[in-house]
Amino acid sequence: MFPQRARLVASAVHLPAPYRTMEGIREKIAASGSGFVPPPQLLESSTGVRGTHLREDGEQASDLAVRAVDMALEEAGTRIGDVDLLMFASASQDLMEPATAHIVAAKLGATCPVFDVKNACNSVLNAIEIACAFIESGRYRTIMIACGECPSIATRWRVPDRAAFLRALPGYTVSDAGAALLLTAGPAGDDDPGVLAVRFAAASTHWNACTVASGGTLHPRPTDDEPSYVQLNANGLRSAVIENLPRFLSRLGDDLERVRDSAFVAFHQTTRTQYDEVVGTLGLNPQRCLPSVVEHGNVASASLPLQLVTALDDGRAKPGDTVTLLGMASGFSVGMALVRL
Repeated sequence: MFPQRARLVASAVHLPAPYRTMEGIREKIAASGSGFVPPPQLLESSTGVRGTHLREDGEQASDLAVRAVDMALEEAGTRIGDVDLLMFASASQDLMEPATAHIVAAKLGATCPVFDVKNACNSVLNAIEIACAFIESGRYRTIMIACGECPSIATRWRVPDRAAFLRALPGYTVSDAGAALLLTAGPAGDDDPGVLAVRFAAASTHWNACTVASGGTLHPRPTDDEPSYVQLNANGLRSAVIENLPRFLSRLGDDLERVRDSAFVAFHQTTRTQYDEVVGTLGLNPQRCLPSVVEHGNVASASLPLQLVTALDDGRAKPGDTVTLLGMASGFSVGMALVRL
């Protein structure tokens, strides 16, 4: 059998129409009557985010994923029946059980094998790694990665004091979104398109830097709402990025130059400050990056597909280019995929 690699043949993102500005978020905090209201412009100045997308009433994570999958199938000119494996890759989920991939497949009419991939904001990137392994081994030929993110459900509106507000701050910048990537087997010649390299690392002692604690064995049936909100442990997540990202990059060797030489670099974004720090730490050309967090907020694991689709739409990336997808996620994990389009 000839060598083959996973080729990205379609990518799509669905952003729900409802949009809430930072001022709208401040007004909702004030309307909760909790006792603390951030001063005007504090959210904008501290995050650099203008607003966030919200799912429609009654819309589930699976619905957002289905919308994106339909778009990707149309782009590729193929049908769901041609997909050999469907992975739902997301920090969000419809239910604790069964896997949300089953719900997505049922809504699409898919009959292929399915399973979930969950690793916070690196879920899609980890699914790419899995898809590559399956395709390169010949296990499956055509794989759909579906993502539906609804992190807005973990936003805390009643904050009794400034300390509680700061812990809840990440919840005010998150956006709901759907994304889909379709990969299929292709030749693995020197100039052929496809996923050229995938690298991952983790520093799991930082697992408690940013959490949503409810729903698992730690808080299966909480007596109050506290564990259901996204919680930032002081500055732990930023410290994890600053401490571990250079260490990860030092292990990339020649791949680091390939990252810097990429026509476009997409990386996970939480605030405008974090975006600028990553550009500086990696020594990236800002013209080859896109601060999507400003207009769209933190769309969790849909972040990399969002930036890639935007870059393709506006001409920053085109067929034949090599692009980098760089993921960072609470836990803490970091990963990288080099893709020739």
